Amino acid sequence: MFVESAIRTIETEANGLIELASKLRGDLSSNFALAVSAIARARGRIIISGMGKSGHVGRKIAATFASTGTPSFFVHPGEASHGDLGMVTSEDVVVAISWSGETSELRDIVQYTRRFNVPLIAITSRLDSSLGREADIPLILPRSAEACPHNLAPTTSTTMQIAIGDALAVALLESRSFTPKDFRRFHPGGKLGAVLTFVREAMHSGSSVPIVSLSTLMSEALIIMSAKSFGCVGVTDSMGVLVGVVTDGDLRRHMCLGLTSMRADEVMSHAPSVVGPDDLAAFALSEIQKKAVTALFVVDGGKPVGIVHIHDLIKLGIV
Repeated sequence: MFVESAIRTIETEANGLIELASKLRGDLSSNFALAVSAIARARGRIIISGMGKSGHVGRKIAATFASTGTPSFFVHPGEASHGDLGMVTSEDVVVAISWSGETSELRDIVQYTRRFNVPLIAITSRLDSSLGREADIPLILPRSAEACPHNLAPTTSTTMQIAIGDALAVALLESRSFTPKDFRRFHPGGKLGAVLTFVREAMHSGSSVPIVSLSTLMSEALIIMSAKSFGCVGVTDSMGVLVGVVTDGDLRRHMCLGLTSMRADEVMSHAPSVVGPDDLAAFALSEIQKKAVTALFVVDGGKPVGIVHIHDLIKLGIV
């Protein structure tokens, strides 16, 4: 019974999202494009406001905007009426959220935008509502059935509000060519911060990097390989370019009485797998797993500048 109820709820909300996507392909498309353009042009911030469940949605949308490079914050409509309207400037864009479009608490902030020519985007379900009529750009959501069996508790409606907010944020992100490096700047902590760490922040560099030349005798290479404890040693040519790597596997393949008198270029594997210092640490981990190795050399312009080990990436919390 409980599982059936859950499935019914999810399917009802999913149907609402399908209707919203269909509307975006139709009569909502032009206003959605106008909303993205208005926000992209804004010299100030994006002010999100809403009451009740729409307010909770608004806080989420504001946080998503901010984390993806669009300066934004939430203003409670009640607080707006008691001084917080001073936060809104003529260079801002206001996004007001109300399913009915008749939320009385939004009246003052809506009137403020009209008085001072602040662009107003409405997220509502009724074009003929007070909010729908006042908005410069009304985003009218389909009046899909709520998952609540009485069609009362905001469920499908708030799901669609969140979805349209996400759609705005992602469209803005894409229009600004927002990169993982930009994303990292706003997400330095937690698992997401770890995933967005760059190789240069995780690699060992300087004297820690095990490097020998092509003509280095394996007797010396083995000492360096053992001392650096990465299970490998990089081999560079006369220009300092990484051209090979000697691994434990290479040692086993060349195991003989004369191994220590051989040169590094006679034992090494050619064209080693490498990463760049500006690659994501998550990419380095995927390469390590794909190549079934424990470490990768980090190269810049073909020359080794560091080495990153799987243990370093695991410590970051990427896995």
